[in-house]
Amino acid sequence: MSTIEEKFHQHKESLHQLKAPIELEDRLRQALYRAPAKKRKRNRALTWSLSAAAALLLFVLTYQYPAFAYYGGKLLNREELTSTSFSEVAEHGYGQTVGKSKTIQDGTVITVTGVIADDNEFLMYYTIDLPEGETFKIGDSNRFDIYKVKGFLTDSNATEGGSGYNKDRTRLQGVQKFEPVSPFSRTLTVEFSEWLETGTTEKAGTKKVYPISFKFEANKAMKSILRADIAKSVPVDEGTVAYDSITASPTSTVIKGHYEMDNGEPPRYPGTMKLLVNGVEVNSWGMRSSGSNKKGVANFELGYDVLPTDKIETMDIVLESFPGYQKVTEPISLTSPSDRSIRIGTEKLFVRSVTKTASGYDIVIARAQFTQFDTDGLLVQAGGKRVPIASVSKARPWDLGNNNVFWEQTYAVKTTDKPEFLLLQGFHYIKPYQETIAIPIDTDK
Repeated sequence: MSTIEEKFHQHKESLHQLKAPIELEDRLRQALYRAPAKKRKRNRALTWSLSAAAALLLFVLTYQYPAFAYYGGKLLNREELTSTSFSEVAEHGYGQTVGKSKTIQDGTVITVTGVIADDNEFLMYYTIDLPEGETFKIGDSNRFDIYKVKGFLTDSNATEGGSGYNKDRTRLQGVQKFEPVSPFSRTLTVEFSEWLETGTTEKAGTKKVYPISFKFEANKAMKSILRADIAKSVPVDEGTVAYDSITASPTSTVIKGHYEMDNGEPPRYPGTMKLLVNGVEVNSWGMRSSGSNKKGVANFELGYDVLPTDKIETMDIVLESFPGYQKVTEPISLTSPSDRSIRIGTEKLFVRSVTKTASGYDIVIARAQFTQFDTDGLLVQAGGKRVPIASVSKARPWDLGNNNVFWEQTYAVKTTDKPEFLLLQGFHYIKPYQETIAIPIDTDK
């Protein structure tokens, strides 16, 4: 079995043997714009030919260009990655030092101190220094925003970041994460923006953009430790959760997948998913979701820490819970309200009270926080008749003690007869699944 350490050494040797064509970006740019613009048919043919040639060139260089080599001989740990000081990261031998600054009108200096890149994300470290004699006040950290980094074949949005002040509050230093950048970019431009306030020469409430460009040394990027297609799915009550791929890099681990729900919409709640490596859970950063070009499909990305070991024997995804749907076939009695629960499947409901009002009756029912009644066709039986629910109040907490909180709502019904049964077709809830997906590991590489 190959270990991550061995892969580092293999890629280091490749890095020393291969040389990247410095003029790559210029040659690709010239090729894409060299086609004549006179005849449409010929222009289209040339465009396809040049696109195919460029694609072939990119394909070949993907396996030769040292931008994909590992940088360094060990993994970054979580503390090193969450540091907002690039000097601390550089001490461990990671990343590319940049040191590119821009001074804005009031004398504030914005500096890109360094960057780290791999297949999962692009990290940019920066500082913002105020003019001499000034200090940051509460809320000043929101004065500047960072949105994009652009370059050749690169248009990456910011995803998350963090920052902090130095002791005398004259400097703000931070780290901003972006979507991955192309390793074929020789120059990158990051866009800082400033929210202008009253007293400036420009209109308050507007933003001013300050682009900072710097040379990107792609040979200091880091390739993935592990990339695998998963192509497995778990059927759920109202659709399918599909896991497409996993990319583990020296900075993070990302699992990509998508939902295919029967109603064509994303699920109300994303569910709970774990990543296990050799049976040990990897710390989760959270989830991002996005739309898809395919109708009824929503994409998602699960973010985790770097892999906890360089000897991977097993990797598993566990879908612990996900929104489910419980059909209700029996009427729910309303004749004896109490604080005793009624169990339907795995869920508990409480009929707390049935109270006569001027226009009919109010029925108070409590349920778990993420349990939602199917309101289509929600009825009560009263006096031998089926009566629709007239209105439903907002949910409010009901504390049972011991950190056990349910949520109650009032269901108003217009009838002179006392309600006897609630006729509920079903409800949505968080259903335990505990389904395990084994991720294929190629032990021959």
